[in-house]
Amino acid sequence: MTLSILENSPTKDLLSKLSGLDGPGGNERLKHVVQRVVSDMFKTIEDFDITPVEFWAAMSYLTEVGQRNEFGLLAPGLGIEHFFDLRIDEQEKQAGLEGGTPRTIEGPLYLADAPMSKGEARLDDGNEQGEVLFMEGQVRDTDGKPVAGAVVDVWHANTLGGYSFFDPSQQPWNLRRRIETDAEGRYRFRSILPAGYGCPPDGPTQKLLTQLGRHGQRPAHVHFFVSAPGYRQLTTQINIAGDKFLYDDFAFATRDELIPAITRHADGTDPKIEGLNAPYSEIKFDFTLNREVASLPDTVVVREHAKAA
Repeated sequence: MTLSILENSPTKDLLSKLSGLDGPGGNERLKHVVQRVVSDMFKTIEDFDITPVEFWAAMSYLTEVGQRNEFGLLAPGLGIEHFFDLRIDEQEKQAGLEGGTPRTIEGPLYLADAPMSKGEARLDDGNEQGEVLFMEGQVRDTDGKPVAGAVVDVWHANTLGGYSFFDPSQQPWNLRRRIETDAEGRYRFRSILPAGYGCPPDGPTQKLLTQLGRHGQRPAHVHFFVSAPGYRQLTTQINIAGDKFLYDDFAFATRDELIPAITRHADGTDPKIEGLNAPYSEIKFDFTLNREVASLPDTVVVREHAKAA
């Protein structure tokens, strides 16, 4: 027997009261959002005959997610971050903005206020033996003009998939820098090739993914914020071609335009690079920024970020 009480007067009155829609005061937008969220929850309870025991198990799960600080993993793992990207893509398209570098998710492991360099930087601290990576390119607008003084904020994992600050074995600013582009909008950095990473195997995010028959692995990638006055901030990342999980990213961040060619130099000799006598790789990647449009949502996402002491 299918039981539904959603359209009954007591349920409608309950939704109106719990959201505050039955009276003045408060935040009108929030009232309507709460009414919709709880209404959808009530419908889910009915459609799947969810029991109180199952509901409180879900509340315990969310409590664990908070205690383990894994909402930053759970949101991309459930495709929510990617959905926001798709939505902003469509909003920009409808506003006539096209031609910029594709955005993709920020992820949970950004560290604010990395050291600033001009033109170029070395990201790694030299304490880890990894394949050297040189990456360079230009920041331009959609007309192809260079954007001088843009800030390329870059961060990535080490060869074990760990991020500095969150991984106490690394120095706080290892593999993190902000680079101000030169007069031609160019940036360049030296680093080491990163590895992908997986969700903590004993954590609540992986627990849910396992129940969904999914893994929690990410391909090797390098994160970027690219910003300049008068332009929409770009949040993106490039993936390392050839990675096993390139098209099977649990966070849904892979986009074809963000997989640059990687050139590998097996002999490791280059007269332009002093002291380098081991294999290394090169990536060339240009960023294209769209001009800011007042009518569109801000691309700078205000969220809690870790800060080094």
